[in-house]
Amino acid sequence: MQDTEKDLKIRKKARFKKLICWLMVDLAVAAIIFALLLYRPGRYRPADFGSGSYKRGEVSPYLTNDLLPAIHNSSQYREPFELVVTQKGINDIITRGNWPMESEGALLYAPAVLFVPGAVVLMGTADIKGMEFVVTIELEPKIDEQGLLNLRVAKVKVGAMNITPLAKMMAKKMYMQRINALDVDTEAVQTKIAASLLNDEPFEPVFSIDDKKVRIEKITVDKEKLLLRLVPAS
Repeated sequence: MQDTEKDLKIRKKARFKKLICWLMVDLAVAAIIFALLLYRPGRYRPADFGSGSYKRGEVSPYLTNDLLPAIHNSSQYREPFELVVTQKGINDIITRGNWPMESEGALLYAPAVLFVPGAVVLMGTADIKGMEFVVTIELEPKIDEQGLLNLRVAKVKVGAMNITPLAKMMAKKMYMQRINALDVDTEAVQTKIAASLLNDEPFEPVFSIDDKKVRIEKITVDKEKLLLRLVPAS
């Protein structure tokens, strides 16, 4: 009996030690995951609203003085033309929006856009119950052989953690729920863009400019600039 009791005590101690070890492993994993989620990428540099250079809801001079006149003037000739969109200019447009915005219980603000070879990188801060996370979405815009544009979401990250499969699954679910629940104009450009982003559905990249239509024939993302080749569309 003494030997049996001794064996029981040894086994209890061994189980307790294993429990402590697994608990320490779980805590270490949780700490690593938490650190990854809170990671702030070095390339994330949103505009400084404290500088006074930006006003909430103000229209960007780059949009009114540069981008729109360039599109309007070039489209009048009814000939193919190229349009260069700069990273600095697109950030000037986006940062003047009505931020912060609320989505699915998260407060979104401090957006930033990067143009890198082959991809458009969207970044921003999400505040969830007082915790701040940097969200990164990488888009790879492609024109396929049929001339259709797909805004493929290549990667979604929170901090340094890649959540692309989960994010795509949730996005498709949200897209189908909204399509089924709301009276959505499926032919509207905004709807087609949303379907491409959330459901990988390519669409005809034809847009109206005044009384004329143009088609995006080619799209190239380079360092700090986006190059578009546009042609007249019937």
